[in-house]
Amino acid sequence: MEKIKGYVEHIVYRNEKNGYTVFNLNNDDGDLTCVGKFHYIEEGELLEITGEYTVHKLYGTQLQVEAFKTCAPEDLVSIERYLGSGAIKGVGVSLAGRIVKKFKEDTFRIIEEEPERLAEIKGISDRKAREIAVQVEEKKDVREAMIYLQKYGISTTLAAKIYGHYGQSVYRVIEENPYQMAEHVPGVGFKTADEIAAKVGIHMNSDYRIRSGIFYALLQSVGEGHIFLHQDALLYRAGELLEVEIVHIEKYLMDLSVEKKIVMKKGREGTRVYASNYYYMELNTAKMLHDLDVRFDVSGEVMEQRLHVISENTGLSLDDRQRTAVFEAVRHGVLVLTGGPGTGKTTTINAMIHFFESEGLRIFLAAPTGRAAKRMTEATGCEALTVHRLLEVNGNPEEESSTGFGRNAENPLEADVIIVDEMSMVDLPLMYALLDAVMPGTRLILVGDSNQLPSVGPGSILKDIIASQCFSVVMLTKIFRQAGESDIVVNAHKINRGEEIILDNKSKDFFFLRRQDANVIISVVLTLIQKKLPKYVNAGVYDIQVLTPMRKGLLGVDRLNKILQEYLNPPDKNKNEREYGERVFREGDKVMQIKNNYQLEWEVKTRYGMTVDKGLGIFNGDMGIIRAINTYEENMTVEYDEHRLVEYPYALLDELELAYAITVHKSQGSEYPAVVIPLLQGPRQLYYRNLLYTAVTRAKACVTIVGSDTVFQEMIQNTKEQNRNTSLAERIREFV
Repeated sequence: MEKIKGYVEHIVYRNEKNGYTVFNLNNDDGDLTCVGKFHYIEEGELLEITGEYTVHKLYGTQLQVEAFKTCAPEDLVSIERYLGSGAIKGVGVSLAGRIVKKFKEDTFRIIEEEPERLAEIKGISDRKAREIAVQVEEKKDVREAMIYLQKYGISTTLAAKIYGHYGQSVYRVIEENPYQMAEHVPGVGFKTADEIAAKVGIHMNSDYRIRSGIFYALLQSVGEGHIFLHQDALLYRAGELLEVEIVHIEKYLMDLSVEKKIVMKKGREGTRVYASNYYYMELNTAKMLHDLDVRFDVSGEVMEQRLHVISENTGLSLDDRQRTAVFEAVRHGVLVLTGGPGTGKTTTINAMIHFFESEGLRIFLAAPTGRAAKRMTEATGCEALTVHRLLEVNGNPEEESSTGFGRNAENPLEADVIIVDEMSMVDLPLMYALLDAVMPGTRLILVGDSNQLPSVGPGSILKDIIASQCFSVVMLTKIFRQAGESDIVVNAHKINRGEEIILDNKSKDFFFLRRQDANVIISVVLTLIQKKLPKYVNAGVYDIQVLTPMRKGLLGVDRLNKILQEYLNPPDKNKNEREYGERVFREGDKVMQIKNNYQLEWEVKTRYGMTVDKGLGIFNGDMGIIRAINTYEENMTVEYDEHRLVEYPYALLDELELAYAITVHKSQGSEYPAVVIPLLQGPRQLYYRNLLYTAVTRAKACVTIVGSDTVFQEMIQNTKEQNRNTSLAERIREFV
């Protein structure tokens, strides 16, 4: 291990998110390239560094820094060098020289204790003297705070976020109540705060800890889709988390209520506890839906005539239910159009579009995901955007509001009609943000399959709107002839009705391969993906999607991805890779974004590297391919649909996972040429009808299920899906 002292001559590269820095260090032996993670350094600083020499295949000899400390400048040359390095805004080399010439070794004491004396130097006003002093003090404060936070095992990246939020108050926060960081700072969860609290000496029975644990347990349930928890369930969850017996939970709930963090509502089944932001989000969503549902006075005769002309001009043929849907869309401010695969939802949407266009109305089309929006565009011939792009995402929305969207109540969408497809995927925060940007007088048409799984995020929007019985709902049930020729469509409807399916493999697009051993099943899955299905459906290997009910287990996502990666994208000396936790990411891997990130920048480039489009936001469920891993700059480039390129610093790799196999939940809104479903016995609460129905309806040309036919038939009969605690239907009825 080498120990070297020198000046930061030039910072070559710095990743602000994780602190990874490449810089030139100047010492008695000349310049040396150093690499490592630094909480805070500036050009001109004197550092004492400990590290090991390494040889990079492209950049030669480097010092890999293991530890370092900042030293005070030791002589006049050092002081002048630091001040003139650019670290202090407004002080260049010449001015730094004059300052040091005047005050010599006393320079820093003068700046810190008598900054007004800097005005004695030509070129420095009283105001500039104060600005220089403030900068020197701020940099000292930041450095000391970062070092302080790292004593508690806080990473550089997280320390920067914490200091950015609290500033110099960080010491008081850490020592008095570190639990508040779990609420205020993204990336700090309850467990991180709990570890810090233990190091500070806060007792397990502390009121701070119990209140924070209760609130954290409530927010964790939101991650499971709930909008509220019953008080007894919350007490149980919080007790499990805190590992203490909570006596008089009412006292803590009252405190949280006074702090406006929660809302408690009495119900027939007991007290409901909501996180305040979700309570008001649900309430306002109900109010905005109610306000949108105005009536439009259009005569039936006019509508009949116009629809007849549309049918003549376009060849669109509608049955009675589809015609009713078009008429209801014209007459009502809010319409729900629902139905299973092959029931003519797309034809009905197209008829609506033609009708509204003939009226000269402005129409916007949207869907929750890029894939769903692309399908909508192809099916209608009109441009459809993701809901996020429609709302012009421009930052990092807090979950509880539409902040961060360019379109909102102050800057609403300029549309007469908005049609949103795949509504089963839309969660409460996104629905709230959308409604916030829609003006009364705009027609809102919500299209989806209410039998699909609910959204990944909290809420059950489509089902709750239908359940409220306060809006016009048209359900399409007839399977049209062309769709009826597909066993995928026919069997999906049988699954939904709980009917037995004949598995004789005489179908052209629905196959069942009976296997009873997990490893044999995986072997068959690999053969299907690599050899059989690409030719059968005329698609690439990566277009074939493996869907499984579980994350864990012999046929869970985690194990399947490791095995599929090994065979579909094996290690290669020409492919860079990066190990992250238990995952290995390799160039060429198929990956998925697993959380909404509103700040990630994407761009589309020509083959010559010219940027032709760019924007913000990559969202939960987006799938792409790793195109490059830069081990020097520590980042990874992923290409998503429509050739959008995103650069991920290593610090954000927790937002990605391999996607050769994904859960059925994560497949919502997507459609694949072929789907392969490995199926063996698993937890009954995960193996239910709606999950199987959703998996089967993701396939466009071919479904192949490999596994136990007994489990398959049992899933069809299991109607006990996971219920969500939501109250949107009740809130809507209250307004009516």
